[in-house]
Amino acid sequence: MPALAAKYTAERILWKHHWTDRLISFRLSRDPAFRFTPGQFARLGLQISETGFVWRAYSIVSASWDDYLEFYSIVVPEGEFTPRLARLEVGDQILVDKTPNGFFTTDRFPDGEDLWLLATGTALGPYLSILHETAVWQRFRHIVLVHSVREAAELSYQAEIAALRQHPLWAEHGHKLHYLPVVTRETLPGTLSQRIPAMLADGTLERAAGVMLSPERSRLMICGSPQMVEDTHRQLKGMGYALSRLSAPAQLALENGW
Repeated sequence: MPALAAKYTAERILWKHHWTDRLISFRLSRDPAFRFTPGQFARLGLQISETGFVWRAYSIVSASWDDYLEFYSIVVPEGEFTPRLARLEVGDQILVDKTPNGFFTTDRFPDGEDLWLLATGTALGPYLSILHETAVWQRFRHIVLVHSVREAAELSYQAEIAALRQHPLWAEHGHKLHYLPVVTRETLPGTLSQRIPAMLADGTLERAAGVMLSPERSRLMICGSPQMVEDTHRQLKGMGYALSRLSAPAQLALENGW
């Protein structure tokens, strides 16, 4: 037990919000020693018995400088972790692994002019953290955020996204953000309705954003369901884009949202 305890801190829920009956956001206290790069994830743990724990990886939503850690989660009724998470209240305890993980960060791209952030569902989370980095706003000419959900009620964080443009740290660059909400199972004015791979194929995303895609200038981050990530990767690969690696920088960064 002491060896396990040395690997995590015990944090408290500071705030919790239900977007729908299956979507929640929550903030935890943050150990001052916990440092992360926007786009990374943390391992969260719940104690389910005297010696038993359940751990899950969650992308961090909050800014790197915030004094709390925010997360965005779907509740899976038959799951081992999220039903317990949904029942917790402000003041309850969640364990946080001391070491952040992941390479889904903008430093995967040493060059490029336009940044495209493509997400389904709760995979929006890491992009909200990335969009709180001043360097991202300074570096790219255009930032296109595409968030695809099934129903309109699932379009979370809209007020926060709108407020990003006026943030005092990068307000002069606020015009660079192009937010494209997508609702696939309802008709909602002002939103797109096709799946992301299809809209890449027929140019819908480019027309909606007013930003053209090209391997020379476009850098794309893709996060969502495994099927969405696979289909989008396949579509972009056919358009001349390649997965960026440390040894061979290119245009794409991928991460499964679960």
